[in-house]
Amino acid sequence: MAEVFEVKAKARFIQTSPQKIRLVVDAVRGMSAQKALDTLRFMPQRAAEPVFKLVQSAVANAEQNYGLEIDELVISRIFADDGPRHRKAPYGGRFAGRGRFRPIIRRSAHITVVLTERELADYGDA
Repeated sequence: MAEVFEVKAKARFIQTSPQKIRLVVDAVRGMSAQKALDTLRFMPQRAAEPVFKLVQSAVANAEQNYGLEIDELVISRIFADDGPRHRKAPYGGRFAGRGRFRPIIRRSAHITVVLTERELADYGDA
């Protein structure tokens, strides 16, 4: 059988919490690349834009570097990891109970997408 290509693309330090990005990422996992781009284009979430750009970049990498067609590509793995956190102290924060103070924490995320070729099953060999 032919060698299966894996095309990776990463977006790092996205200024959105990973929890919000995971909601968008879970919706497109396992889809074909074209269907995922169409879905992401019309999603109302703010996190859909960086995920859309990342999938678009991975598709462009596959087409340019390996000569693959967009119709043959499938999102095999896509995930969002925690990035660094920015603490808005000493002035940005909230007052908490018992005389304490809690800083505002701005979260960031790293998104990774892996595209593979769709498996072309031979149904005649059953």
